[in-house]
Amino acid sequence: MPAEYARNSDANPLDALLGRYAAGALDPALYALVQAHLELKPDNRRFVQALEGLEGERLLEMPLTDVETRDACLARIFGEELAQKPRAPSSASSQLPASIRRYVGRDLDAIAWRSLLPGVRECKVNAADGIEASLFWIGAGRAIPSHTHEGSETTLVLQGAFSDLNGNYGRGDIVIADAEIDHRPTVDKGGDCLCFAVTEGHLHLTGPVGRIIDRFFGPR
Repeated sequence: MPAEYARNSDANPLDALLGRYAAGALDPALYALVQAHLELKPDNRRFVQALEGLEGERLLEMPLTDVETRDACLARIFGEELAQKPRAPSSASSQLPASIRRYVGRDLDAIAWRSLLPGVRECKVNAADGIEASLFWIGAGRAIPSHTHEGSETTLVLQGAFSDLNGNYGRGDIVIADAEIDHRPTVDKGGDCLCFAVTEGHLHLTGPVGRIIDRFFGPR
């Protein structure tokens, strides 16, 4: 059920993402993002557990087949998972959710930031197969230039809050944008904002200011 549900274009984008998570159909970056969301916003855990139960029932109904290379397959899968999601030392006082910390491989105080714009910094965590994962720090009251997306952008708010034309998003919220959305995320004035974003395809700045600074902000 979750796999089919995740393919339903009429589904709520967040519900579809959670359906893909329950079906095991996410790449490591999005998997870590959803895990962190469930850690910070436990309200969706029961929904995901229900989807996982449905997926388990579907697997039980499938005919059993012999897999001669079972051990080799498992070794490859777990080997790739460890390589893509390096472990970081566990810390009760960590500033990042456990799944993000494991994926990034270090805690927030060890992040090497690069400046994108005044008040906007990024740490690119991983980029492979057209998918890019990054941490973003944006200063209080700052705005990201208006932009749209060639593919999709899935953002998890880890600290602070920001707003765009569709609403206000705080700690633990997931924001999903695509080519149909042209938005200008603006951080609340009450504090800085920290986000983990997974992007598929390039980001395109829009508007006169965006076109001027596009060379500086860089293709995404």
